[in-house]
Amino acid sequence: MRDKTMTAAAVVAGLHDGMTLGIGGWGPRRKPMALVRELLRSPVKDLTLVAYGGADVGMLCAAGKVRKLVFAFVSLDFIPLEPYFRAARQAGAIEVMELDEGLLMLGLKAAAMRVPYIPTRVGLGTDLLRHNPALKLVGSPYDARDWVAMPALPLDAALIHVDRADRHGVCQIKGPDPYMDDLYARAARRTYVSCDELVDPGHFAQGDEARYVHWERAQTSGVVHLPCGAHPSSCAPLYGHDAKHFKEYAASAKEPGGWQQYRGRYVDCSEAEYLERVGGADAVRRLPLPVF
Repeated sequence: MRDKTMTAAAVVAGLHDGMTLGIGGWGPRRKPMALVRELLRSPVKDLTLVAYGGADVGMLCAAGKVRKLVFAFVSLDFIPLEPYFRAARQAGAIEVMELDEGLLMLGLKAAAMRVPYIPTRVGLGTDLLRHNPALKLVGSPYDARDWVAMPALPLDAALIHVDRADRHGVCQIKGPDPYMDDLYARAARRTYVSCDELVDPGHFAQGDEARYVHWERAQTSGVVHLPCGAHPSSCAPLYGHDAKHFKEYAASAKEPGGWQQYRGRYVDCSEAEYLERVGGADAVRRLPLPVF
């Protein structure tokens, strides 16, 4: 079996302007932030992002790399509106396709199934149809009713963070919710995964470890070992989100030149330097898990 391990720089070297890029995770939870920081350091731009967004979307908007955003929300939870996304949206700097959580899921599922759309009643009677001309109604041959035809959202590439993976691309998520990461992996032509722990392939043959593998290794194009690579988002059960860091990040959006200052300290550096500047890997792993 092929060794799929690679560096974050090699992942980003395979991305290019104009791509449709899916980003896994959910708001401030298990986002592939180390890969996003590597993308921020690159010249890649003019991206279409598909995400249940958090700081990943906000940072890429702040850096001017986003042309269009397909999203259900962009939030840090305890900070309801991601500040840099909000600024980009209010300035009209990005095109948007705003969906609810279910429609976005169905768009990813349709792409994963390689079908052009999935019919659903989700969205009927709402302003989603008025604000999204791409959403069409389709007549049913079985009950003479119209249904929303949620179009597939095929991805050129997906970025995902997981708890652990092996060099062959088997990925494991032991947190309480895989969110839609399995759909991102299947909807993408290429899926790049960062992991907190790189384990021996035999790890998944032990006990019930295979129960936490949510997609086939064939769907994984590359694996990058990036301990604490979800920070400042959480990666349950390994560590929680960094509320203090998120507050600093959100405050920067209110300051003149705030993004440049934040970027200079936390993005324009190596990942090892980043971890040192946020207190070190041990401090990240001590972050308490949120209780909802």
